Amino acid sequence: MTDRYAIPSAEVLRAREKLVLDHFHDEVRQDWDDVLATFPHPHYEIIPTLTVHDGDDEVRGYYRDTRVAFPDQDHEIIALRHSADAVIVEFWLLGTHLGPLGTIPPTGARHRTRMSAYFVFDENENLVSERIYFDSLTMLKQLLGGVNLRDPRNWPLVLRGLRGLLAMSGQPDPRLLNTPPADL
Repeated sequence: MTDRYAIPSAEVLRAREKLVLDHFHDEVRQDWDDVLATFPHPHYEIIPTLTVHDGDDEVRGYYRDTRVAFPDQDHEIIALRHSADAVIVEFWLLGTHLGPLGTIPPTGARHRTRMSAYFVFDENENLVSERIYFDSLTMLKQLLGGVNLRDPRNWPLVLRGLRGLLAMSGQPDPRLLNTPPADL
């Protein structure tokens, strides 16, 4: 257990920061082997959808699905902060919706969504989780915002988009619900 008041040395913080920045860079390059190499065991928690992608196969599936939806996905880092056990990155996620996002059909719209990601490290300085927070309605509004709602031909697309959003928020992963209270 990491002491929440003990900030690691500058050397450790620099090493964590380099690993996180390499992780971001390799995601944009879509070099999944290099991204996965930043973890001893890949683990993503997507808080808005309460989903977990755990292990190499599940995380590769997450990468595949998100890059089918947004093949040009990129990041603009806003800020990077350190804590006792994490690197916290605020960033813009950008991409053009050219493929299905779950069951949300492609709209061809571009999005720019503000996000935060917590890169959590264990006591041995291993990256153990990337936990991502964002407002999914902000993204959906951008993806569907360019659709002319006055044209009835577009209504099926919007309806499929809304149904897709509901489907994405299906059964929450119990690992994200059954959290112990903080030991303060």
